[in-house]
Amino acid sequence: MASKSKATITDVARAAGVSTATAGRVLGGYGYTSEEKKEQVLKAAQHLGYRPNALARGLITGKTRTLGVVAGDIQNPFYASVLRGISNVAEANGFGLLITNSDEAQQKEVHSVELLAQKQVDGLIVTPSDTRKARHLHNLRAMGMPLVLIDRTVAGLQVDRVATDNIAAAEHAVRHLIAAGHRRIGIVAELADEESARLDMFLARAVVGDPIESETLYPSWQRLLGYIRAHRIEGLPVDPRLTLRAGSYSAAAAQSIVPRLMTAPDPPTALFTTDGTMSEGAMRALSELRVSIPQDLSLVCFDDLDWMSFHRPGITTVAQPRLAMGEAAARMLLERIRGEDYPPRTVLMPAELIERGSVSRL
Repeated sequence: MASKSKATITDVARAAGVSTATAGRVLGGYGYTSEEKKEQVLKAAQHLGYRPNALARGLITGKTRTLGVVAGDIQNPFYASVLRGISNVAEANGFGLLITNSDEAQQKEVHSVELLAQKQVDGLIVTPSDTRKARHLHNLRAMGMPLVLIDRTVAGLQVDRVATDNIAAAEHAVRHLIAAGHRRIGIVAELADEESARLDMFLARAVVGDPIESETLYPSWQRLLGYIRAHRIEGLPVDPRLTLRAGSYSAAAAQSIVPRLMTAPDPPTALFTTDGTMSEGAMRALSELRVSIPQDLSLVCFDDLDWMSFHRPGITTVAQPRLAMGEAAARMLLERIRGEDYPPRTVLMPAELIERGSVSRL
């Protein structure tokens, strides 16, 4: 008898008294086999300790029961929670995961997508690093690869997408500050873009209420739009000098610009940061400046990170449903893999404002 650790389909077929082709159909989960023969094969496989060869099965069926994920930065707590949500759904449905990291660089993203396609994943979940120039993702769609975008969208790419309702969440957070009596509210945002004049034009249009195509905006720009809308709704002017653009996605960049805001002749009484990385940099700068929260400055941060509840006082935050976003993206992808033919869907999930002790009333 073959060793249990090295049993082959041929061994299973011989023990079950069926052909190798029949054993292959049963163990590979494809084609038709009578219930009687299926039971014989499964009993033989269990007795021999047979372990299926996923690669061989994929070559036969064209399916590897594997999902590919391209995350922007797997070290970022946002992606860590999203990946856990994807993993929960994948595991519950018998799928494995192959996870890659783009570091928010499109060249690395293209390489990751090509690598995962070569590994014959059944579908992909991608956080696109560029919302306008993503020919590789358009090509995937044209080839029929099931694809779901998370956190961002790509102009002209008609696929399923899951994201936070960034505009509504930011608007709610800033209106919370306004309700507490604050009239000069600064914002620290990444706002990376190759067009140096884009921020000025964006502010000019948003302040007067011009229609802005917001779906393809990066999250930081969407949150800036929510900040502006809160001011418009409450009848407050927007002071461009209170809008700080980090220009790159790093805590060091945020840390370097906050002192300029806090040492101005008319500094803000409150600050809104647009993601966890910007919040980390802002907090480092405020600590160096010995700014007391909330006595000297009220603070609301987008993204609820662990340290925000441990800090004293606790930091009021906008908590994204990160786990639920990952779970929703995985479920949508599995539906596409199974052949569901819905029109492309966009799921915008509400965020939750968690009030702690970082906002004082004026």
